[in-house]
Amino acid sequence: MKILLTGAAGFIGFHVANRLLKDGHTVVGIDSLNHYYDLHLKVDRLQELGIDRNNIAYKTRIDSDIYPGFIFGQLNLEDKDGLNKAFEKAQFDLVIHLAAQAGVRYSLTHPDAYISSNIVGFVNVLECCRNYGVRHLVFASSSSVYGLNDEAPFTTDQNTDHPISLYAATKKSNELMAHSYSHLFQIPVTGLRFFTVYGPWGRPDMAPFLFTKAIIDGKPLKVFNYGEMKRDFTYVDDIVEGVARIMNFPPNPDPEWKSSNSDISSSTAPYKIYNIGKNAPISLMDFIAALENEIGKKAIVEFLPMQAGDLTATYADVADLIQRIDYKPTTSIEDGVRKFVKWYRTYYKITKPSYY
Repeated sequence: MKILLTGAAGFIGFHVANRLLKDGHTVVGIDSLNHYYDLHLKVDRLQELGIDRNNIAYKTRIDSDIYPGFIFGQLNLEDKDGLNKAFEKAQFDLVIHLAAQAGVRYSLTHPDAYISSNIVGFVNVLECCRNYGVRHLVFASSSSVYGLNDEAPFTTDQNTDHPISLYAATKKSNELMAHSYSHLFQIPVTGLRFFTVYGPWGRPDMAPFLFTKAIIDGKPLKVFNYGEMKRDFTYVDDIVEGVARIMNFPPNPDPEWKSSNSDISSSTAPYKIYNIGKNAPISLMDFIAALENEIGKKAIVEFLPMQAGDLTATYADVADLIQRIDYKPTTSIEDGVRKFVKWYRTYYKITKPSYY
């Protein structure tokens, strides 16, 4: 298939691009390459995909030196004309939309970035899917939409009307916007609520990265809610496997659906929402212990109160995804942490023992 992948220089986007290209698809990757976190990391990811870093600043289209089927272009999703041109020229079969302004805590201080990218940018993607006959749109939602829900595990038939951060509110909005377009224009749409993804090439603002850096550097690591938190840590390869499978299963309308007694994650429209996660939450302190074991060094822990916008625990029920695509995450925390720490040491050229 010919696939548009937004957020191609991002953490999950990079891994999805790598998988799709190895599977033989043609992929057009776009990314705004903003400065939310280290731009060098984003460019290095693209270089791993064969994109010459020296061409990024002045070429609108860059062909991969590794994958003949990969083209990259720097594009902001708020650029409606630029996005339309890309759709018109390529005539995509499928869109995998992973681009977004990420980060719960950043949304407390930079709300405008979330409205521009996650709301305006997403409606531009929806409009292009409508106007250019895309056969399936797969987009990234988030476990953060569960907000004030305290019933574990989180299931897609739970109410998500009480988000506790603007980031979560924009992701909930994306789900509603996607449903309206699916209903009005019969666009098959699948939303995936990601649960705490980690692994090589991860984001520097996320806990696994921050904790690893702090332990290796011998600096205090900040642990919120005094360590009383649980996360459904999901290794990135397991997420990518889910994306690669579900893209081949566009949802069908359910003509028997009733708002009063049916699954609220589906509809009479060709629309479906899934959780995608490990389905096995562990405590933050146990995750830190796995990092300590792999790094060979004890963490200096600074316990802090709960931060605004955070959830105490996230835990994904993925029964419907198992039923649909036989989704079974297989990477243990020990294996995932080992692969992440190995990448971290290689990428940052940490050759001496961490206790040196």
